[in-house]
Amino acid sequence: MSWLSNIPPGIKNIFNRKDDDSDALWTKCNGCGEMIFQRDLDAAQQVCPSCDHHLAIAPEERLKLIFDNGAYEELELPEPVTDPLKFRDEKRYTDRLKENRRKTGQQDAMRAAYGTIDGAGVVAMIQNFKFMGGSMGMALGEAMIKAAEEAVARKAPLIVFAASGGARMQEGILSLMQMPRTTIAVQMVKEAGLPYIVVLTNPTTGGVTASYAMLGDVNLAEPGALIGFAGPRVIEQTIREKLPEGFQRAEFLEEKGMVDLVVRRADMKETLSRLIRVLIKERRQAAAPVATTPAKLEKPAKTVTLEKPKKTVSKTRPKLDKAAE
Repeated sequence: MSWLSNIPPGIKNIFNRKDDDSDALWTKCNGCGEMIFQRDLDAAQQVCPSCDHHLAIAPEERLKLIFDNGAYEELELPEPVTDPLKFRDEKRYTDRLKENRRKTGQQDAMRAAYGTIDGAGVVAMIQNFKFMGGSMGMALGEAMIKAAEEAVARKAPLIVFAASGGARMQEGILSLMQMPRTTIAVQMVKEAGLPYIVVLTNPTTGGVTASYAMLGDVNLAEPGALIGFAGPRVIEQTIREKLPEGFQRAEFLEEKGMVDLVVRRADMKETLSRLIRVLIKERRQAAAPVATTPAKLEKPAKTVTLEKPKKTVSKTRPKLDKAAE
């Protein structure tokens, strides 16, 4: 037995690795591998100054970036049944939820808030990939329904920042049921004549891509974001062919027409503002009744009343032939 095993637990905890959310002076860029001073990275909105790689950003930071003066109202989301299947793998599902709630400070993977973008009221939803990979479960379905109802009630556009690895396996078929439920939520917003905009961030895959993430009136994406259903490694192993360079990345999907526009994080608020103004104006014009100006009537022609012809009575009785008599 190693002498390290005899170290008291209290001393071991001093050297334990902290959570990923802990403060650090330097951060390594996943794009170019360069070490970036954390203060410089925060000032650049978590975008690498060397290669422009967009790193993950916390939900509260993203909300502050898009809303006026960084002010927003957090929407209270309904809490669904916890662990309906009593699922357990290496850990109990309830223990995983507690761990992720402690780590992220969220009840589940989706947050919703109301605020203004250049004066226009907006309901925004942020999917947190750090909460069990942003997986879609019953809580996310409830959040989408609630946000859609709030958007309709406030007559505000709905914007979703998607980031997910797909459906949550710990909830089985119940997680897959959220695909039609979230689609219904999107339809509620569209039937109310309100814009629905999706921003695809890195990564957005699985059942999320197959449902609400691809139903936007406009689909935006951050640079370099991985977007697809199955991952590129799985696809390569299935078709046994080499995939083209940049496959399933935002720029590749924009070229193929799956994404409308790739927008840098620094330009996101301005782009959303312009889209909201254009879409709301178009919807209002489409909903407004068409004003028709009556054509000028020509002066009616003079009508002449004709007298009825007088009934003429024959005084002489017509002679009948002999056969008739």
